[in-house]
Amino acid sequence: MASSRSGWAASLYSFVLSILVFGPLLGPGYLLLRDAVSTPRSYFTDSALGTSDAAARAVPQDALIAALSTVFDGGVVVKAILLLALWLAGWGAAQMSRTLLPTAGTPAALVASTVAIWNPYVAERLLQGHWSLLVGYAALPWTVVASVTLRRTGRWGWLAVCLAAAGITPTGAILAALTALVCGIPDARRASARRAYALTWLIVLVASSPWLVATAVSGSGATGTDPAGVTAFAARAEPGLGTLGSLAGLGGIWNSDAVPATRTTVFAAFGTALLLAVVALGLAPLWRRRRNPIITATALLAAVAIAGTALAATGPGLALGEWAAVDVPGAGLLRDAQKWVALAMPFYALAAAAGVAWAGARLRNRWLPAVAAALAVVIALPDLIWGAGGQLKPVDYPDSWSAVAAELDGADGDVAVLPAGMFRFFPYSGESPVLDPAPRMLPLDVLQTGELVVAGGSVRGEGTRAEAVEQLLLAGGSATELADLGVGWVLLERTTPGELGAAKTSLQQLSAVYVDDELALYRVPGDIQGSEPTNNLAVGAAHLLWIALLVGGLGWAIFPRRHKP
Repeated sequence: MASSRSGWAASLYSFVLSILVFGPLLGPGYLLLRDAVSTPRSYFTDSALGTSDAAARAVPQDALIAALSTVFDGGVVVKAILLLALWLAGWGAAQMSRTLLPTAGTPAALVASTVAIWNPYVAERLLQGHWSLLVGYAALPWTVVASVTLRRTGRWGWLAVCLAAAGITPTGAILAALTALVCGIPDARRASARRAYALTWLIVLVASSPWLVATAVSGSGATGTDPAGVTAFAARAEPGLGTLGSLAGLGGIWNSDAVPATRTTVFAAFGTALLLAVVALGLAPLWRRRRNPIITATALLAAVAIAGTALAATGPGLALGEWAAVDVPGAGLLRDAQKWVALAMPFYALAAAAGVAWAGARLRNRWLPAVAAALAVVIALPDLIWGAGGQLKPVDYPDSWSAVAAELDGADGDVAVLPAGMFRFFPYSGESPVLDPAPRMLPLDVLQTGELVVAGGSVRGEGTRAEAVEQLLLAGGSATELADLGVGWVLLERTTPGELGAAKTSLQQLSAVYVDDELALYRVPGDIQGSEPTNNLAVGAAHLLWIALLVGGLGWAIFPRRHKP
């Protein structure tokens, strides 16, 4: 009964802490900040399924939102998933500490929750708009717990749920897979351990099947990515800290604008020192438990994630990354190196819990060191509260977007967008650049080059046909040339700055079907050449397999009597 009360206490505490972070998003409106784009409705386009010529980086995330938004408002869906991720990250850390440190108690579990939710990694990924990456992040402590369950009982249901949930994005799938595989390294003398490890590999492959199949079908991973992205997306040293210190403090994201205000000053060094002090308190207690292979595995993951990411930002590391980007298929997935620091979170949460439990035993007061440690973690990043000081807040779209979506419903041909580029500054979206919402807002495929402007330079994307269309519009190409490239529509987003070149010449040859102060939609006359068909049947089957793993794993986990260890 006490254990049950401890679990519910951690769950409630994590939910309250998540609300303090989530804050402004509780109101009406849509998440639209940098890479985060939520819309009232999304659609099953080639881009959503990952079969366009761009890399399948948002698979099966976009297809999932497209499915759910047929029933629920897409903005509510995204906000609900994000809140759930924050909550489960904290609750999972508490469950992990109770599983691996059974005598630590509730106060220590709550500190583990605090470390998992309230840290620079969460703050910076929120401000970068990587809400779906945080789903994979939240799955990590639960994956550790599920790995323990598999080792002890042979039951694989929860592990399947964790890996499938993390697999909402390719990065999340890899993070959870690495955690499960390292935690599940078997004793070679035990046949049951070898079988469990083989089963883990099988679950990893099924959980990753949507993006693996999409990449194979589209061929987007067969060619190299722009090596300039390796340097552009390398981990960054924050004020008062070197690159290694920033990463050790769970910070160091490549975009210096996507950080809370306190991480832009020397306070970042003070905050990092506080967080690391809480973690360091538990190193000696965990060292005494080093015979526990799961604890050792989490320590190994943390060390490799932090040291490896720091090395990747050095000269030799960047050179290796540039070589891989060009010559190793799929290596572009690794270019945002700092995201792998998520692997350190389970060990950090465990160390904080172990340290608090040790200090509580010494002081004969379990709550005093827990309260002090939790406060230290919060003080280390005070402006994470309420959406990073209000930076994370919902927006309202003009009615123009729904009007254009209605015009395109049931139409043929792809959509080209103007101005050039993928990011926008709308009057209603705030001061930060936002990813163009058109690809998720409209029922047709919207061509995007994937080119990113980073730190004054640019990183070339994989969208070769989109790049050809964009250059044609900027050069004032003819309607016939657009039709030959499969473009049936051109959308002009009128309230955002950007390059237009001689596009006015092209637009004069098209038929305006909708025009207002926000948007102008033009139809391309003539016979529109269809793009080469893609095998969406195989990709759809992979998505169904992923859903079956999630639902089936949940069923096996909820009804344990059906298991046969």
